[in-house]
Amino acid sequence: MALYHSGRAQHSAQLRLFASHSLFEARYSQMIRSMTGFARRESQGPWGTLVCELRTVNHRYLETSLRLPDELRALDGDIRQLVGGALRRGKVDANLFLKSTATIAPTFELNLELVAHVTAKVREIERLLPAAAPLNPLDVLRWPGVIREADRDLQPVIAAALELVAASIAELNEMRAREGARLREVIRQRCDAMQVTAKAVRGRLPEIAARIRTRVTEKITLLGATPDNERLEQELVMYAHKMDVDEELDRLDSHLVEIAGIIDSKEPAGRRLDFLMQELNREANTLSSKSQDVETTRAAVDLKVLIEQMREQIQNIE
Repeated sequence: MALYHSGRAQHSAQLRLFASHSLFEARYSQMIRSMTGFARRESQGPWGTLVCELRTVNHRYLETSLRLPDELRALDGDIRQLVGGALRRGKVDANLFLKSTATIAPTFELNLELVAHVTAKVREIERLLPAAAPLNPLDVLRWPGVIREADRDLQPVIAAALELVAASIAELNEMRAREGARLREVIRQRCDAMQVTAKAVRGRLPEIAARIRTRVTEKITLLGATPDNERLEQELVMYAHKMDVDEELDRLDSHLVEIAGIIDSKEPAGRRLDFLMQELNREANTLSSKSQDVETTRAAVDLKVLIEQMREQIQNIE
């Protein structure tokens, strides 16, 4: 692969060209993207047939597993650079296969200088050991360095491989973007359902407060005592304060607004959304613990179900 290094400048220029292509200028020119995707492309030329396969699944970070043919192992770092320039998160399995034609089949050369040197040494040994077996030419060929692979110009196949990988990454991102659009719609629907549920709970707060007042008054009456209105009001205020869920509903609404902004953004969204799921779950738990009626408890459970549904989808967002 000596000629690979001689064409390094041209190769580096090609890599910069691919990296600066519109498909790689911004990692997030689309809305949210899924971490799941697949792409397969082929390219043919006088050097043979190249096949590139890319598979991605969800992962906390970007992890690339790369399989290359022996002729193109020098491209390991360059392909990782292309992947890192287009993807931010996900486990990537990248496979590049090369089916060579006769024009790129390995050719070999004899190191005649080394053959002459080895042969001369064998003749010396034969003079010292006349009874030794005669020299076998195959034994000479097995000597390290006697046979060497002839230099080949791999620059055409290298350029084709980089172009094929770049096109495959673009196709992969198109699929991830389509899946991301579906996930975005699922999340938006769940957020809308949560807003409806939170609005219903908020609308029932005056009714719940009145019900608490009635219940406390009835209990005092059952005890045969005459309620002290001033003291009763104080107790009711304290009781209502402990059971007040206005702040939780306000924070829940705020988180939902934040989620809507994130899924419409072109920035990485997965980790931020995952954090907001924790915050939403915290508000739903507090709402449940402060609940004073069956309907509010049921609403808290509905919120938790919706949050869990979103969390499952968010695990797959880049």
